[in-house]
Amino acid sequence: MRRKPRLGLVPVMGAILLAAGSAGMTPAVGAEPSPGPRQHAQPSVEAGGYQYLLFMPRAADDKRIWPAMVFLHGSGERGDEIDRVKTHGPPKHAELDPDFPFILISPQLPAGQDWDIGKLEAILNHTLDTLPIDPSRLYLTGLSRGGHATWRWGAHRPDRFAALVPVAGTGDPEGACRLVDTPVWALHGDRDDVVPPEGSFVMARAIRKCGGRLSRLTIYPDLGHNAWDPAYADPALYLWLLSQRRPAGE
Repeated sequence: MRRKPRLGLVPVMGAILLAAGSAGMTPAVGAEPSPGPRQHAQPSVEAGGYQYLLFMPRAADDKRIWPAMVFLHGSGERGDEIDRVKTHGPPKHAELDPDFPFILISPQLPAGQDWDIGKLEAILNHTLDTLPIDPSRLYLTGLSRGGHATWRWGAHRPDRFAALVPVAGTGDPEGACRLVDTPVWALHGDRDDVVPPEGSFVMARAIRKCGGRLSRLTIYPDLGHNAWDPAYADPALYLWLLSQRRPAGE
């Protein structure tokens, strides 16, 4: 029987906060998490056509700006039940920890649709206008169908994001040179028969061929399509994201 790497959700976030504090990131540390939802649905009319979940760290206020993460789910979470977005990835972790150290924006695709970059841009523009987000610390991640869109949106707007994390996704190598200066950490299972890992290899090779030195690639041995459980349970991934920042003036 194949075993997948597993890490507990609360210890993961505790490790992020501990390491972030030692690195001078001054994360908020408060009381024990209280029950109840921490992410709230935002209407689609305010953001170009997608409803989305919004998570705000417990310590968020208008006195400081925060790093922000956009998370794009996979095919299985499409529909009109917004809580399905919390099934996997960062929204799953943030729901259990009020000190998750990002403003988290998690749109939901309607059934049968694929991600539309124009609508995603509208969400991001709306949140940048209304929330205390540091525009130099915007991060984009997604799994499977959302991983494809992470590659696509990142290449479309290389000036937008401080880092990309596509999980079990694939991109178009024709646009890889646009990511030469963008930190990318791609993650994939080596036995993925839904989105073969070659998609991540091709993108990593294409970026490096263009001269990019900021890309990483993690291949999980003996793992199928579900690379997102070990990927998003690893504190090192979040710490790496927090260390990325777009240069001043860009």
